[in-house]
Amino acid sequence: MASYSGRGVHGQVVHKLGARIVGGEFAEGEILDIGALGSELDVSLTVMREALKVLAGKGLTDARQKRGTYVRERAHWNLLDADVIRWRMETGDGAHLLRDLADVRSIVEPAAAHRAALHRTDADLTALEAALDAMGRAQVDFAAAAEADVAFHRALLAATGNEMLRRMDMLLEPGLRERDRMVHTHGDADDPVPSHRAVLDAVRDKDPARAEFAMLDLLAKAAEDIEHVTHLPGTAPRS
Repeated sequence: MASYSGRGVHGQVVHKLGARIVGGEFAEGEILDIGALGSELDVSLTVMREALKVLAGKGLTDARQKRGTYVRERAHWNLLDADVIRWRMETGDGAHLLRDLADVRSIVEPAAAHRAALHRTDADLTALEAALDAMGRAQVDFAAAAEADVAFHRALLAATGNEMLRRMDMLLEPGLRERDRMVHTHGDADDPVPSHRAVLDAVRDKDPARAEFAMLDLLAKAAEDIEHVTHLPGTAPRS
């Protein structure tokens, strides 16, 4: 689910076209005039074709003989892709995305905390503690704070001892990064360390009920942060 790492003109074209598709400038099913778009963006057809291959890999576009290159229906988009998530945030769909993320987290993470308290190892505790320490040091460094938060939740999933739950990080992390970026950028969020510390303490004490409750409390605070942010100008959800 990592974001596309292409740089230079090729990377710029991928991001410009991706954002325009996700933002609705090109309708689902619309045929893309590759030549006209290449002229508009001042790039060659080769660059356009390579960029469209990247977007096709994200489920945004496809090509058919006698039809040409077109925008795929939203149902085919890879909504867990880090770039698609970022483009949704940039083009006005952030509130909807963050609400969906909160729903997914409310289903997965309390159960993960419960199981982590039953199955955690000393190595898991070390990873959780390291992430929490990094979170505490990064209060004014938004990027570092987001990475520390992601590391904590990744370590918690790993502490469940369940390989499939562990891979849920691929689902949660791109959205969690964008959520943290938005919340920390606007400020006014509560200090995240105490709520995360409560989860870690319960996991360390092998108290699954307390760990689950602590995670529910953490998610409630996260929901309050999002509620504040999505009521700021420019973050209103789509109708």
